[in-house]
Amino acid sequence: MRNVIVTGASRGLGLAITRRLVAEGFRVIAVARRESDALRGEIDAAPLGALAFAPFDLGEIDAMPGFVAALKKRHGAPYGLVNNAGLGTEGLLANMHNSQIEEVLRINVTAPIILTKYVVRQMMAGDGGRVVNISSIIASTGYNGLSAYGASKAALIGFTKSLAREVGRLGITVNAVAPGFIATEMTAALQDDDRARIMARAALRRLAEPADVANAVSYLLADNARNITGTVLTVDAGATA
Repeated sequence: MRNVIVTGASRGLGLAITRRLVAEGFRVIAVARRESDALRGEIDAAPLGALAFAPFDLGEIDAMPGFVAALKKRHGAPYGLVNNAGLGTEGLLANMHNSQIEEVLRINVTAPIILTKYVVRQMMAGDGGRVVNISSIIASTGYNGLSAYGASKAALIGFTKSLAREVGRLGITVNAVAPGFIATEMTAALQDDDRARIMARAALRRLAEPADVANAVSYLLADNARNITGTVLTVDAGATA
């Protein structure tokens, strides 16, 4: 059974990705600061040993080497890493406190890069592996009030493409998934007019769902995607078509 680490796995996209990968036969190590009731339910429902919770605050950069080493000791070498955790802090740049900007970049850029560094080292000693970074269509389209967030997600795409070249010869693929507006609690809170306007811009006239993103991640981790690396798979119901 191949081990896949999924960050931000306690809710939303991370939980959907975790659910899908367990169904595909992976052993998932779900990383989050706290175990949610929803994640506990998935653990209870999963086959024995197929899903484990590993508490960790990704803001604790200096603790990452020890955390990754402990994961390997407990679960074995990693095959996959899904960098899903992120902050979606909104606000006009001129009004954002510097500490907010630094936190967004720390969690959305620095943390996944450094976590990947230590996980990829373990992949290098094995038979290859897969890294999937969760970016966003905001990285290429932009969005009012999401300057820092958009910058962080664009950085992940640059990271994806360069790392793919660094580790490709070792049999490690590195790709990104760029979701658009997804039908989650966040979009459910939108006013009906705003939600309708977003759907009207999409070619398919609907929102993508968490399961759609999870399917994309699952595909990139599968053997059928062994020759796909350094690319960005967009899941947005055609919003950027």
